Amino acid sequence: QVQLVESGGGSVQAGGSLRLSCAASGYTYSSYCMGWFRQGPGKEREGVAGIDSNGVTTYADFVKGRFTISKDNAKTTLHLQMNSLKPEDTGMYYCAALQRCRWWLLLREKEYNYWGQGTQVTVSS
Repeated sequence: QVQLVESGGGSVQAGGSLRLSCAASGYTYSSYCMGWFRQGPGKEREGVAGIDSNGVTTYADFVKGRFTISKDNAKTTLHLQMNSLKPEDTGMYYCAALQRCRWWLLLREKEYNYWGQGTQVTVSS
């Protein structure tokens, strides 16, 4: 049974930092692509960052230079380091796992097979 459990969300002021984590279990973690997605108030869910099985990463333009995705295969944990947070980064953040791992699919929500329940990030101005 695949499980993805996010943690690390919270409330911060603009310019602050948060580190999200996603604990994965129930599948061959190292062979999957992993991604972070978010859904802001009144918005559709969008891709934030992804990492493939070889460690290749990709980022949405609106987080480049501020967010860093990483994974620990030994601990089957995915992280998202978020710096220089802005109010528009507010939303529910989800981690997801993609079985058919291809780097060009990393930010394509519909390709992902498994999803966590999300962790809330709120950035105040």
